[in-house]
Amino acid sequence: MYRYSKLSVLLISIAAGGVAYAAQSRHAADPTALARANIPLTQAATIAERQVDGRAQSARFEHGRAGWLYDVEVAHAQQVFDVLVDANKGTVLTTRAHQGAREG
Repeated sequence: MYRYSKLSVLLISIAAGGVAYAAQSRHAADPTALARANIPLTQAATIAERQVDGRAQSARFEHGRAGWLYDVEVAHAQQVFDVLVDANKGTVLTTRAHQGAREG
């Protein structure tokens, strides 16, 4: 029973965060779209890490021209890359290096 309570609190937190993010985002995120995505966030991060042989630093779920996608920032050596991963197919849409060196 305790396990389900923790899961409920987590899901409510995620939904509330999604609503708050949607209010701030130029591409308003549908809070239920993340739940319907075929590819979970953890798998999208792994796909992005393999694309540039680095470590995921952050990820956002957003709507682009190609539909719902994950924008994953991946650090490799002294660079940071934006890797866009299709949320339904798991394919890499684009990989772009940030300008400047990685901080810290």
